[in-house]
Amino acid sequence: MPTTDSYAPAAALDLTYIRAQFPSLAQTVNEHPAVFFDGPGGTQVPQRVIDAISGYLRRDNANTCGAYSTSRNTDAMLADARGAMADFLHCGADEIVFGPNMTTLTYAISRSFAREIGGREIGGRDLGPGDEILVTRLDHDANVSPWLALEEKGVTIRWAEIHEEDCTLDLADLASKINSRTRLVAVGYASNAVGTINPVKEIIRLAHAAGALAYIDAVHYGPHGLIDVAALDCDFLVCSTYKFFGPHMGVLFGKREHLARLRPYKVRPLTDAVPNRWEWGTLNHECIAGIAACVDYLADLGRKSPTLRLAQGRPSRQVREKWGTQRPDLSKPQGARREAIVAAFDAIHQHEHGLMERLIAGLAKIPGVKIYGITDPARFAERCPTLAVRIAGHTPLELATKLGERGFFTWDGNYYALNLTERLDVEKTGGFLRIGLVHYNTVEEVDRLLAALRGIVRD
Repeated sequence: MPTTDSYAPAAALDLTYIRAQFPSLAQTVNEHPAVFFDGPGGTQVPQRVIDAISGYLRRDNANTCGAYSTSRNTDAMLADARGAMADFLHCGADEIVFGPNMTTLTYAISRSFAREIGGREIGGRDLGPGDEILVTRLDHDANVSPWLALEEKGVTIRWAEIHEEDCTLDLADLASKINSRTRLVAVGYASNAVGTINPVKEIIRLAHAAGALAYIDAVHYGPHGLIDVAALDCDFLVCSTYKFFGPHMGVLFGKREHLARLRPYKVRPLTDAVPNRWEWGTLNHECIAGIAACVDYLADLGRKSPTLRLAQGRPSRQVREKWGTQRPDLSKPQGARREAIVAAFDAIHQHEHGLMERLIAGLAKIPGVKIYGITDPARFAERCPTLAVRIAGHTPLELATKLGERGFFTWDGNYYALNLTERLDVEKTGGFLRIGLVHYNTVEEVDRLLAALRGIVRD
């Protein structure tokens, strides 16, 4: 394996500019600079998100559809946030549903399936005995338990297994379990525990070939990679904005026809129009104001990136493949928001993968360390910069506690990926220590973490 020093992220991002956007990064713990490696549990937020939330509460706090200015401003804000998420996911604004979190939204869809999953939607009949839903051992339980609940209807839940040696899905096993009885395939875009990126486009194709729907949990993938629901052709995709620099909210994409045909549980006065029929009660308006701000933060990263500026001039082959002959117009930031988001994730990917390579190379030199998941540099495109590790002689909680005292914020446990920790036989002994990198992290922070872990092991 190459030396740690050979790994350094490309200069794709202006880290000085980026870190200045996040006031929380200036904190200290026991006189140590705080280092946020807890991104998989929730990222920090830029000042513009804080300002958007407080600004809404200060100026426009009102319910919707009123005949006065603050209510109309709220209506306009909701439309703007829906448009921002439509640009983020590459779909129609009326295919965006807001909710308190991914889990709640997934249970809402699950309950509607229990009520009416068949008929016009799938297979020509209602969901019931003999029908199957496929879930995976790799997923967060929020994309498992809502479907397990349908066993009450007599539905059979089938499990796609994993390759334990690298924590990847066994695609042959998954494909063998999709058949004419399959009504839904639920799979994560990326593992929140071990970082594996799943080949979701191929899985969606397999589901559709059998007449089943595909439900994608993109919560963990959201801060790391570009999402394009149009290219994926998924039926549903759900994410959480607090995982990509926004407030604690969930967002669901659903194909228009599914949102219209499935029947949500709702109060009688609520409109039956899509997507509002899925949004029960008064929404969290102030946090939704923050959603538009976090998407625009990401778009601004793209506008500052060399990739997007190159696309305006003489584009490279890579840029031509992304945008064809169309040139992004930086003078129209809203109109070019999707193009800017594409460029942002190009830059984020370069930076994060440089950090990840450096971290994996350094961890491999520490005695007793075991890294779960993909560790071959030739396969790093198949993983996110989220590492699950164990160190012989130290429990994950002990490691997280000692790191926390030194200012490093990491997680220990199973992170709700319970089926994975049970399969790998680490659940009873504390799960994993999880180290999660995002784009505001630095080379210096990675090197300090490695030094701290070496010291903990040595002592």
